[in-house]
Amino acid sequence: MLHEVSFPSYNGRDEVQGWIYVPASRPRGIVQIIHGFGEHSRRYLHMISAFLDADYIVAADDHVGHGKTAMVNNVWGDWGESGPHTMMEDEYSLKKIVCEKYPDLPYFLFGHSMGSFITRDFIAKYGDELAGATICGTTGSFRNAREAAEALKKGIDEGRGMDSDAECVGILLGWMCERCGEVKIGNEWICADPYVQIDHANDPFDAFTKPTSNRSLYDFTQMMIQIEGTEWASKVPVSLPIYNIAGDQDPVGEYGKGVYEVSNWLVDTGHQVKTKLYSGYRHEIHNYKEIKCEVEAGIIDFMNALLG
Repeated sequence: MLHEVSFPSYNGRDEVQGWIYVPASRPRGIVQIIHGFGEHSRRYLHMISAFLDADYIVAADDHVGHGKTAMVNNVWGDWGESGPHTMMEDEYSLKKIVCEKYPDLPYFLFGHSMGSFITRDFIAKYGDELAGATICGTTGSFRNAREAAEALKKGIDEGRGMDSDAECVGILLGWMCERCGEVKIGNEWICADPYVQIDHANDPFDAFTKPTSNRSLYDFTQMMIQIEGTEWASKVPVSLPIYNIAGDQDPVGEYGKGVYEVSNWLVDTGHQVKTKLYSGYRHEIHNYKEIKCEVEAGIIDFMNALLG
């Protein structure tokens, strides 16, 4: 069964588009999938199907400025004026809708890339409402985030908040294909499979190839900065189990270093965290044909173990 839902964004401008997928079985729990920068939730259909087969209800939406939400609101690449917590608060709004329909079930989050940043922001505020969280392709201290933020803030202060300055994009993201060899599209860092790269680049629901406003890219930097260090980790409930996964050739996680930074921040503040790196794989470990079933099984095993 499928529910299509919509709800007002925290930004006060957009109507967020979301979906609740329900298995034809007794559900064990609920998983909310939080997608990454420039993409949309239906890039996770394989994972959604795996979770359904494992008897989990799955909730997902397309963030403001992304996917069907961008299409319905006719706003691509701009997230509004409400700051870096906007998407996190939208995810909490979706959670409330899901829990009204399906109360009293254990609730999990899965967040990839920017979705992992949103998840980390979420668990710092609402973590006591969750049974567990998986963060995938996350960042430690993201390279050049502060330098890009400074340049973006200058542009915003000069009245160019709705522009998209290529120089600022280059500072923040221009280095990410440094280990990819020949670069033809610019998204090679996500996955070594050329078919995944082409699918990602040509997807009409994908915002990755569309410009992102300076004010939204600034909010993106603030998303990352606000989830750094033990100061962030200490806000996360100690009782919340966390599964931290990534590829060890993922530039977002600085090739494993940043992934372990996050796990160590959590361990240093008394948290239970399991970390797994997939050797030889880039950012989207869930989109490599040869390991995606293994990645999904690992997440399901993590959740099942918590349910007993």
